[in-house]
Amino acid sequence: MTGTMIGVIGGSGLYDIEGLEGAEWVTVDSPWGAPSDAILTGTLGDVRMAFLPRHGRGHVHSPTTVPYRANIDALKRLGVTDVISVSACGSFREEMAPGDFVIVDQFIDRTFAREKSFFGTGFVAHVSVAHPTCPRLGDACENAAKDAGITVHRGGTYLAMEGPQFSTLAESKMYRNVWGCDVIGMTNMPEAKLAREAELCYASVAMITDYDSWHPDHGEVDVTQIIATLMGNADKARNMVSRLPALLTPDRTPCHHGCDRALEFAVLTAPEARDPGLVAKLDAVAGRVL
Repeated sequence: MTGTMIGVIGGSGLYDIEGLEGAEWVTVDSPWGAPSDAILTGTLGDVRMAFLPRHGRGHVHSPTTVPYRANIDALKRLGVTDVISVSACGSFREEMAPGDFVIVDQFIDRTFAREKSFFGTGFVAHVSVAHPTCPRLGDACENAAKDAGITVHRGGTYLAMEGPQFSTLAESKMYRNVWGCDVIGMTNMPEAKLAREAELCYASVAMITDYDSWHPDHGEVDVTQIIATLMGNADKARNMVSRLPALLTPDRTPCHHGCDRALEFAVLTAPEARDPGLVAKLDAVAGRVL
């Protein structure tokens, strides 16, 4: 089994991580296009690390234009085994306040303008995302956040919206009161689905910036307020990430939850019927079963 390599995908406000030994920005070529940016690599506490700013340095990608497939493929090509997704989110729960973190464990995907799978015509595969995040990684994120003094909530449903506009009041109330969602964001889908297809363990850490538009005392989402909270959250996220290597350690065993074997029985297309071009593009993502 390969050793642990932690890949951190940084959301709004988090464009780098500090303290990496041998830090270097590397360019990774992917058959799925260019990733959001170069990837910052190095080691932290004897554990290899890779950091990818989801929106690119300078925040050049909207939630819709983030190259999700290229990002996940590039991390897999580098040798990443465990992906920690950090993203800014709105909250539907009074007790999940701005500045708090939520370890997300479920998603409702309302995005519609994005490529959501590495597979397709000529090579069909169906992975399970019934439990789309890795509990082992969730444990590590929760413990790291607590060690960093962050108020963290374990478990929550993330409503993934297309954006880039924020919700209407009617939508916000529906997601909260009818659908029972806990947080809302624009970037964890299809990211989580693609990580599962790539057999990568994936954990989602939602950094709450606001209460969305449902809250009677807060009104509509104000970007200036979000940015102020977002900067504080980014510092907390760096503090959390710095504690992850000690919890995950350099040695890695197979995931107890099967994240790293998600393609075991997922591929349906017979070998002789597979599209050679698509097979070639899947060399990193599906290399284990090819």
